[in-house]
Amino acid sequence: MNDAVCGKKSRELFEEAKTLLPGGVASPVRAIQPYPFYTESASGCRLKTVDGLEYIDCCLGYGPLLLGHAHPSVTRAVADQLTRGTLFGTPSELEIELARIVTSDYPSIDMLRFVSTGTEATLSALRLARGFTGKTEIVKVEGGFHGAHESVLIAAGSGALTHGTPDSAGVPAEFAAATRQVAYNDAEALEETLSKNDNIAAFIIEPVMGNVGPILPEKGYLEAVREITKAHDVLLIFDEVITGYRLGIGGAQVKFGVTPDITTLGKIVGGGLPVGVFGACREIMECVSPSGAVYNAGTFNANPLSMLAGLSALRFLHENTGLYADAEEAVCRIRESIHMDAESFVSCGSMFKYFFRDSAPKNYREAKESDTAAFRKFWEAALKSGVFLPPSQFETNFLSFAHDKEAVDKICEVYSCL
Repeated sequence: MNDAVCGKKSRELFEEAKTLLPGGVASPVRAIQPYPFYTESASGCRLKTVDGLEYIDCCLGYGPLLLGHAHPSVTRAVADQLTRGTLFGTPSELEIELARIVTSDYPSIDMLRFVSTGTEATLSALRLARGFTGKTEIVKVEGGFHGAHESVLIAAGSGALTHGTPDSAGVPAEFAAATRQVAYNDAEALEETLSKNDNIAAFIIEPVMGNVGPILPEKGYLEAVREITKAHDVLLIFDEVITGYRLGIGGAQVKFGVTPDITTLGKIVGGGLPVGVFGACREIMECVSPSGAVYNAGTFNANPLSMLAGLSALRFLHENTGLYADAEEAVCRIRESIHMDAESFVSCGSMFKYFFRDSAPKNYREAKESDTAAFRKFWEAALKSGVFLPPSQFETNFLSFAHDKEAVDKICEVYSCL
């Protein structure tokens, strides 16, 4: 890529950013080589850069912007709240109103706690599972991403029953020693792991793998996971930070008909502003402080701006549920535009990805067999054509309700080259 693709000003900004920010970016996924473009504004399904370039956005902040950028109902609500205050440090009615909607939408949630990020949500959910059960170890899926905290920054071990190793410098080996991993779509591996260890507090899983995907659950897999965890008295945590409200009202647990013990949410619940949620039945959640001994606190928990943005977004979703089918139909159009065998095109609702391999992967290790060089070539061609996809073979693409026919036609044109 060169200045004609990303722009001269973006290159200049990145040169300065490298002197001020590690790697020149605020998050590793934004470290596009040789340099990223810098966004000046966004509206609907389009980004505008500091260099005057425009891209159709299929990244959407990595999932939160189901309604698109700067949706009028959200921006009006946030603008109104700005005049009333951005941080109170006290309870507000807004958190009750948003909690009322979320608890009515998710079968697994009677009570919840609002936090600021998905990372905080999963960290707190795991702490809650340990506190409720009195057990100390957890199991996660290989390649499953649950935020950047010690219990889940674990690289894959050599087998289903092995401990992982720290996936980041600064993570003590003791944390990795308390985390085991199994392959996605392998219920037998989960059964074997839980049957040989009675100190497992929870199994945390993305019901649809999002950060290397999407990778879909095989028929009967999530049902088997639910039965196995119940049989071994292990709490099942659904990490629905990505799938929550993305796959419909009630997320993956409603779509697939499987109810976990604890649920984490984020992204869409905040309407584009920072938010995280962990929730469960009343018995489990009453273990959270100040009701119980599992500590959680945060200055920005239930921040009024995030609460009001979330309220606006979720109310819009409830009033316009037909838009889910429209977005899914648009994804089907993208699939149909592919000239090659589309078996490697994976989608679930408004989530989609083409894997540069012979078939759709069923787990992390199969996804890692994808041809990343071929993906990079495709990604650069898409960007040159005006379509911004997440810059990794192992990140999900998203559509929003703001992707109009013109935008979808352009995306189909890009995929028709496959």
